[in-house]
Amino acid sequence: MKKAIMVAVMTVATMCVAQAQDVTGDWQGSLATGAGVVRIVLHITKSDGTLKATMDSPDQGAVGMPVDSITLDGNKLKFVTSAVKGTYEGAIKKDGITGNWLQPPARTPLDFKKSTTPIKLVHPDAPPSDIDGTWEGQVTVPSVHDNKPQHLSFHLKNTGDGLLGTFDDPELSVKGYPIVAVTRKGSSIKIEVPQVGGEVAAKLNKDLSVMSGDWNQTDHNYALTLKHSKEAPAEQKPAPAPEPAKN
Repeated sequence: MKKAIMVAVMTVATMCVAQAQDVTGDWQGSLATGAGVVRIVLHITKSDGTLKATMDSPDQGAVGMPVDSITLDGNKLKFVTSAVKGTYEGAIKKDGITGNWLQPPARTPLDFKKSTTPIKLVHPDAPPSDIDGTWEGQVTVPSVHDNKPQHLSFHLKNTGDGLLGTFDDPELSVKGYPIVAVTRKGSSIKIEVPQVGGEVAAKLNKDLSVMSGDWNQTDHNYALTLKHSKEAPAEQKPAPAPEPAKN
C-alpha cells in the first residue's frame, strides 16, 4: 500500500512538472504605464528543445519585438529583450504566469494568461463611413503635461471590423497609437484609448462637422470639442515600445 501511494505521488509530481514546463503558445497581459494601460502579447515557441519568443505591444503599434533570451527553470520563467531594455521574471501558476516587468529603475507587475484569440492589428477594408477622417481638438488636464493644453487628434477609419483608427497626443509623445474601440449609437460616440488612460464621450452635430462632449482622463471629465477634417491621415509609423510606470 505504501509503495502504491509513493508511485501515485511520483506520477502526480511528474505530471505537474510537465504541465509547468509547457509554456509554448500565446500569452496576453496588461502593463500599467506612466499614462495608462497597454496590452502585452508574448509568443513562445520551442525548437530543438530551446525556447524562443517575440513580444507585441499592440496598443502602441509595436509587433514582433525580438526576445534575446528566454529560460524556464522549474516554474520560474525569465526573458530579456534588448529592444526595450527590459527583463521579465515570473512564475508559472495553475491559471497563468505571475511576475514583474523590469525596466530600470521601474519594477511593474505583469501577469499573463494563455490566449487562443489573437489581437487583430490588420483589418479588412470597407467603404468609408460618414465620420471617417481626422478629428482634432485640445484639452487641459491639470495633472497632465504641466497644466498645458494637449492637442488631440483622432484619425477614424471604417473597416470590415467596424470603426477604428489611430490617435495622436504630441504633448505625451504619442503618435499613431491604435484606437482600442470606437462605439457609435446614433449621434453619440465613444472613443477609447486606455494607453493614455483616456476616453472621449461626445455627440455629433447634425452636419457631422463637430463632436462635443468630454475627455475622461485621470478619472475626471474635461470639456472637449473635436472638429472634423475629411482628409485622410498620413500613414503612421509604429509607436515606441512600452514604458512602465515610474516608481
